[in-house]
Amino acid sequence: MHPGHSRTDPEIGVFMSEITASAVKALREKTGAGMIDCKNALVEANGDEAAAVELLRKKGIATADKKAGRVTAEGAVGSYIHMGGKVGVLVEINCESDFVARGEEFQQLVKDVAMHIAAADPRFTNRSDVPADEVAKEREILMEQLKNDPKNANKPADVLEKIIDGRLNKFYEENVLVDQPFVKDPAKTVGELVTEKIASIKENISIRRFSRFKMGEGIEKKADDFASEVASMVG
Repeated sequence: MHPGHSRTDPEIGVFMSEITASAVKALREKTGAGMIDCKNALVEANGDEAAAVELLRKKGIATADKKAGRVTAEGAVGSYIHMGGKVGVLVEINCESDFVARGEEFQQLVKDVAMHIAAADPRFTNRSDVPADEVAKEREILMEQLKNDPKNANKPADVLEKIIDGRLNKFYEENVLVDQPFVKDPAKTVGELVTEKIASIKENISIRRFSRFKMGEGIEKKADDFASEVASMVG
C-alpha cells in the first residue's frame, strides 16, 4: 500500500490514512514519546499531527497519574547561569533510578527547567507550596474587585466564587513553576513537560525545589551612604 492511501484497520474497525515512518519520526522528535506510542497516536488521529500530540499528552497524564505514588529518591541538581552571572539557578529534580538520572533525556529536562526558572522567576514549585494566607489575601482582593464592578451587583456569591477560582488560575500561572507556560514551548506548562517525560522515560519524576539568585536583589543602599563608605575607605 502506498503512503497516503487509506485502509480499514481490522483491529479497531475505523477508516484511517496510512502512517509514514517520517510522520512517526517527526512526532517523536516533537514530543519525546516512544516510536510505538507515536505511531498509535497518529493512527488514532488519522494522521493529524496536532491531534496526535494532544492524544499523547492525555496518555502522558494518565501514565503520570499511575506513577505518581512511586518514590523518587534519585535524581540530579542542575544549575543555570544567565546574563554573564547576573542570574543563577539551582534546581533539584527527582526520579526513581540512578540509571535514569544519568540519562541524556533526564539531564536535558533538568537543564530546561533550570533555564525556565531563570527566565520566568517563579515563586513556588507547586500550588501546595503557596501559603494559605497568601491565597486568602488574593481571594479577598479579587472579591473586592468584583464587588466594585457594577455589572456584578446582582450575581450570587457562588457565581462570584467561581469567577474568583478562574482568576486565581492566572495567579498560579504567574507564580507557580509547574503552572507556568514553558519558555521553550509556551503551548505546554512546565507540569505538562514533566508529564511528557514521565510517559517517555517510564519513571515517576518530580521537581522538588529550586533557588533563584539575582545579582544585587534585596540590596538597597542610598547614594550618600555609598559616598560616605567610599570616603572612609580612602580616608
